[in-house]
Amino acid sequence: MPPPLLIFDLDGTLVDTAPDLLATLDAVLPRHGFRVVSDPGLRDGIGHGARHLIEVALHRQDVTLERPALDAVHHDFLQHYEANISRGSKLYPGVEALLQRFAAAGWSFAICTNKKERLSRLLLEKLGVAAHFAAICGGDTFAASKPDPAHLLGTIAAACGARERAAMVGDSRTDLDTARHAGVAFVGVTFGYTSVPMAELRPDMLIDRFDALSPDGVARLLEEASGSPANARRARAAAP
Repeated sequence: MPPPLLIFDLDGTLVDTAPDLLATLDAVLPRHGFRVVSDPGLRDGIGHGARHLIEVALHRQDVTLERPALDAVHHDFLQHYEANISRGSKLYPGVEALLQRFAAAGWSFAICTNKKERLSRLLLEKLGVAAHFAAICGGDTFAASKPDPAHLLGTIAAACGARERAAMVGDSRTDLDTARHAGVAFVGVTFGYTSVPMAELRPDMLIDRFDALSPDGVARLLEEASGSPANARRARAAAP
């Protein structure tokens, strides 16, 4: 039997990446003739990827770019971001203690993010925690990405885990929908990047901080989820 598996979204869940992503946006937009956008609401668009973030920032200026121009801005964004990926990004409080706590209880870990896999690995290496993860799966790792459940199920397989022994931790509706459609238990965090408060999305478990998450608590969640008729229906729907 595989060990239980805790799967994390990355941006806004495991790592506060907003400082570096928004700083990159501020650096790149003027290069292409656009002004810097001072809008805290841009944080909520981070979970949808860099391209979406750029489009939202330009929309604030009543600008819509044709694909070649948008591709150029996106390319510059990724280059600048990679070179400055960990200047201001930090693990959320309690992450390292959580990894130690769950590892001691026999759990494995994985990442399921729409961030590019190469950038995800680089960021986690810079923050000193990449070695903790049995699989790091980005938005370009598989043919599908979140909210397609195939992304999460592929991550579970890459980590040598089992769906019924896995739980996902995330900060957005995209994460919750992915887990629901895959038949995987979901832990929602109240911090992160989302325009809809996580409490309103009704996750299986809701936490305000990582020190509130325990191996026993998630194990009980998995037991409850395995006996849930709704979860059984989701699991059948997700099965190949």
